[in-house]
Amino acid sequence: MTTAHDLHQEFEAPDALRDAIRCFWHTRREFHGPRFEIVPDGYAEIVFYFGSCCLDGKPLPSPFLMGLLNQPVVLSTDGRLDVIGVRCYPWTVFDLLGLPAGKDGLRVLEHPVAQLQERLQACVEAGRIEDAAGLLAQYFVRARPKALDSTLTKAGVAMLEASGAMPVSAVAAAAHATVRTLERKFKQSSGHTVKDVSGLMRFEQARNRLWTEPEASLAALAQELGYTDQSHLSREFKRYSGMTPSAFAAQKRRR
Repeated sequence: MTTAHDLHQEFEAPDALRDAIRCFWHTRREFHGPRFEIVPDGYAEIVFYFGSCCLDGKPLPSPFLMGLLNQPVVLSTDGRLDVIGVRCYPWTVFDLLGLPAGKDGLRVLEHPVAQLQERLQACVEAGRIEDAAGLLAQYFVRARPKALDSTLTKAGVAMLEASGAMPVSAVAAAAHATVRTLERKFKQSSGHTVKDVSGLMRFEQARNRLWTEPEASLAALAQELGYTDQSHLSREFKRYSGMTPSAFAAQKRRR
C-alpha cells in the first residue's frame, strides 16, 4: 500500500457513551495501489466510507460492521477513500446496535444508523469532520440502551487497564463474577471468549510498540506484555498479522 498523503483524526465519545464507544474517527487516504489490509485489534468498528471499497471484487455496502478479526482482511480501492468510524468495545457493540452477537468479522449492517450515510457524506465533502462525529454521537446517545451489563463493563475496564495481560480468573474477580458466568456473558455479548478478546488487546499493544519502536527487544516486550516467552509472542503476532514481529519491525525500519 502506498499513499500520497494520509489524514487521521479521532474524537472522544461524550460521557454518556464512554462505557460503550472508545472514540469516533476519520481517515482520508490517497491510494496508488488497489489492495490494503485491515489488521486485527481489540475493537469492533462501525464503518462508513466514501469512495470505492471492495471485498473479493464486490463493492461493500456502507456502513458495515467490522467485528473482531483473527487474521487480516484484504480490501481493494483506488483513488481517495474517506472513512468515518465508530470504535466500539466488543462486549458492547451488539447491545448498542440491538443486534444478535456473532463471530463473523465483517458484517453487512442493515440498521437504522445507515440512514446517516448521506448526511455524513455531506459533512465529509464540506470538510466538516467534527460535525460528522457529532451526528454519530447524537444518534448513539439517543439510541443506546438505558443500561449496559455492569459485569461486562467492570470486566472490560480491568482488561483494558491490563492491556489484555490478565488471566480470566482475575478478570472475573474484578467483575465480581464467576469465570463461568463471565464467559457466558462474553459469548452472548460479543460472540467471543474473554481469552479471544484479551489476546487481541495484547497483540495490539505489541504491534503499536513495534510500530513506534521497531528496534525494541522482543524478549523484553514479551515479558512486559505478559507472554510466556518470545516464541509465544511470535506465534500470537503471526497468528493475527500474518507475519512475525521481527519481520514486522524490519518492515517498519525500512519504511
